[in-house]
Amino acid sequence: MTTPTEPPVPPGRPAPARPGRKLGPVADNVGSAHRAWLDPLRTAYLASGLTLNELSSRVRFAKSKISELLRGAGLYPRWEIVFRLADELGMPNWPLYRLWSQAALETHKSSEWINGCIDRTTLTASHAAPPLEHRAFRELVENDYMLYAQVFLDDDQRDIAVADTFDRLWLTWNQALASHDTRRYAWNILRTTVMARTPHRDGRPELGSAAFDTVALQTLATTADPMDQLTETLELFTAISRLPDRQLDVIVLRRLCGFPHESVSALLGTSLATVRSDERHATRFLESVIPPPTTEGNTP
Repeated sequence: MTTPTEPPVPPGRPAPARPGRKLGPVADNVGSAHRAWLDPLRTAYLASGLTLNELSSRVRFAKSKISELLRGAGLYPRWEIVFRLADELGMPNWPLYRLWSQAALETHKSSEWINGCIDRTTLTASHAAPPLEHRAFRELVENDYMLYAQVFLDDDQRDIAVADTFDRLWLTWNQALASHDTRRYAWNILRTTVMARTPHRDGRPELGSAAFDTVALQTLATTADPMDQLTETLELFTAISRLPDRQLDVIVLRRLCGFPHESVSALLGTSLATVRSDERHATRFLESVIPPPTTEGNTP
């Protein structure tokens, strides 16, 4: 969004400031599911140019209540105030509602509490569709996103993470289109959403049972000792988890999902040369920390 050009500030005078109190940061205890809808809502507010006073007068909620909601402070907010803020800021409320209700469940709100919140409002976008370009993009990449997510998550968590990804992308679709590369923008949302649900050990993600089964099946015919196979697979997963984020994604997509270089490049929104370079660096690291398989006699 363009902003009008401000006249130069004469020397010795402070630059004009946005009136009203500045919005504070998100509270430290806000979880990833809560942030999934809170961050886009904050972005829409900051882009609107409204002050908290102006927004308060428009939606008829106390300024302190709105500030608390936009910082994720206090109790988890009821849908009515989230809905009215989103409506005033021009946000699609159907994907926002789905993210809000998912986060409500994860903060231990009951289905009765969620349904009671909905009774006070009309979900006007219940049958609305996302922008045509968003739908086309989802049809193009959704299955591939599922394969990536399943490397880290079980089936239920995988489905939630991918659905949340496209809801978040719908809420920020204008920013996605304005970004340097829509594919990279979308992948960053997917990765953030998946990693927020992935178990971590020592700050690094643990690969899930689906990825383990894939590697185990691939190596079953090439090893005589199942225990050797198990040990080597666990060592491989530990080493993969230590890779830098971009290299980890390339290895997961290439070695565990089986995508060719061109498909990985398209999914990540990076050049083919970058994908090949990341794979080379990752492979060298893995080879440096995983000992080669032992051989007996003349068996290769």
